[in-house]
Amino acid sequence: MAADERDAVLRWGAPRLRDLPWRATRDPWSILVAETMLQQTQVGRVVERYTAFLVRFPTTTVCASASSGDVVREWAGLGYNRRAVNLHRAAVLIETDWHGEWLRDVSALQRLPGVGPYTARAIGAFAFEMDVAVVDTNVARILARRAGRSLTARAVQDAADALAPVGDSWIWNQVMLDLGATVCTARQPVCDQCPLAAAGTCSWRLAGNPDPDPAIGSAGVSGGQSRFDGSDRQGRGRLVAALRRAPVGAADLARVTGWPADPERAQRVADTVLRDEIAVVERGVYRLP
Repeated sequence: MAADERDAVLRWGAPRLRDLPWRATRDPWSILVAETMLQQTQVGRVVERYTAFLVRFPTTTVCASASSGDVVREWAGLGYNRRAVNLHRAAVLIETDWHGEWLRDVSALQRLPGVGPYTARAIGAFAFEMDVAVVDTNVARILARRAGRSLTARAVQDAADALAPVGDSWIWNQVMLDLGATVCTARQPVCDQCPLAAAGTCSWRLAGNPDPDPAIGSAGVSGGQSRFDGSDRQGRGRLVAALRRAPVGAADLARVTGWPADPERAQRVADTVLRDEIAVVERGVYRLP
């Protein structure tokens, strides 16, 4: 990307940057909390829960000293409760192995439970302003369309790394995330508002937006979630919601999960909750740790 193209993206994005609470901090714990919440959860729901969670667990020290069950309780309304367990485990590791000091290294950050390449780079860019490129599903979509072809995981990251300007990682990555979330959207991209289209550097736009969309099947681009109603995920959610209120006996699993006529399915789902360390079972009674 030429310097003038980078400038066009920043000129477009900087004044339009969404006012999100995690953008007002450089605290790595607060950013890890936000990025963990944002995994597979809409921004609006995260905004509602983010501040309250940090009031309850403002530091890794406070979170690590609590039980994982306490963290799961505070996670109510966000779904995918294993993320809460991983967040607690990450806080414990930071306090015990890192002595409360964050390592400013992307590879080291990926050793934290639940932290993959995206989240590690997000912490690096947004907490420490390291010169790293952040690639989520929105950014991967932009890069595939700009290239006009489906990209592998390596090609997506290489393209992002090549585009990111040195010294402006925080603002650059935030703008790219917003560009994908608000303009280069999955279903109805608003190409006439896109700075890349205006600069004539989006190959897909130059070709007239032909089918297939190069973003479809490209690495890092979400393919959509499976149906929730009637799924095992729904039963898991019901069980964890019940456990937030009180322990659940084994005899009540089928009723609590919403499958009173299918106790075997309820048991399979309960087993996944145990495997993910969201709950424990003692003498036939399930509870949060």
